[in-house]
Amino acid sequence: MDLKHLVSAAELPPQFLKSAFLVGHIPLKTLAYDPRISYSLYIPPEHYTAVTVSQPQNTSPPLPLLIVIHGTRRTVFDSSNGLVEFAHTQKCAVMMPLFPAGLDSPHDLDSYKLLSSRTVRSDLALLAILGEVEKRWPGITTEKVFLMGFSGGGQFVQRFLYLYPERLIAVSIGAPGRATLLDDSLPWPAGIRDVEEVFGRRVDLDKIRAVKAIHLIVGSDDNMVHGGEEFWKWLTEKKKSLYLGKKTAMEGTLEKPRTGRIDLLKELQKSLESQEIRTRIEIVPGVAHNSEQALGTTLDFFRPLLMETHA
Repeated sequence: MDLKHLVSAAELPPQFLKSAFLVGHIPLKTLAYDPRISYSLYIPPEHYTAVTVSQPQNTSPPLPLLIVIHGTRRTVFDSSNGLVEFAHTQKCAVMMPLFPAGLDSPHDLDSYKLLSSRTVRSDLALLAILGEVEKRWPGITTEKVFLMGFSGGGQFVQRFLYLYPERLIAVSIGAPGRATLLDDSLPWPAGIRDVEEVFGRRVDLDKIRAVKAIHLIVGSDDNMVHGGEEFWKWLTEKKKSLYLGKKTAMEGTLEKPRTGRIDLLKELQKSLESQEIRTRIEIVPGVAHNSEQALGTTLDFFRPLLMETHA
C-alpha cells in the first residue's frame, strides 16, 4: 500500500466521514509495514473533529487513543463488551491490532507477545499502525497513548512498556501467563540481559518511572497454570516426536508457564518496585481467567486518567 495516496479524514467534509467508514466502527485494515497484521478502531463520531480543508480554523483538542492488545484467542471488537460505550463516555478512540496465529510456524500462537521473533516484529508493527492512524486521522493523538492487554495481551503490554515507555501515558497489564523481569542476568524474554542485542535499544528505567500509572490486574481465581500438568507433558512429548528437533517448525510457541498468574503478577510487581517503579495491583474477587469479567475494573483504572487529558 502506498501511504502517499492514503486518504486522510482531513480531506473529507465532516458530514461524509461516517459514509466513508472513517468514524464509528472502522473495518479491519491491513498494515502496510506487514500486511499479515491488521487493525481496527472505534472512533465516536460525536467527539471526532479534525482540521479539514473545509474547516481549517478548527482548534479542538485531538482524541486520546486507548490501544487494546488481544490475548491468544485473538478476540477483536465486540460492541457489547463495553469498549464502545467507554469511547463515547470518555471521549477517546479505541484501537485494536490483530496479530494472527501461524505467523512464525503452523503452530505459532505466541510470537507477537515477545515483540521480536523470526518473522515478526510486533513492536515495530504497533508503531507503524500509530503512524498510519496519525496520517489518516489527524484528530487522534498518537504520540503518547494508553495501552492495555489481558493474558497474552498483558505480556505484550509489559514488554512494550520496557522498550517504549516514552510513547505511553498509562498501561494496564492483565493476567499474563509469563513475564519479563527487570533482571539483567536473564536473557529475553525472561529478563533484560540482551535487550540491546535483540532490539537495538535499551531499557530506560527513568522513562518507565515517568509513565503516569502502571496497573496490574488478575482475578482471585486465576492462579492455575493454563492447560494443567498433563497437557504440558503431552505437548512437550508431541513436539519432540513430531518435529525431531526442528526448531523452526514450532517457533512462536512458548514453554510451559512456571507459576500461576497471581503469583506471577506479584513477582512482576516486586521486580518493578525494586527499581522504584510504582505500580497498582488489583485482584478482582470471584474472577478466573476471563478478560470480560476484568474489563470493567480495567476501564475504571483508565477513566480518571483520560479525564485529565480533557481538563
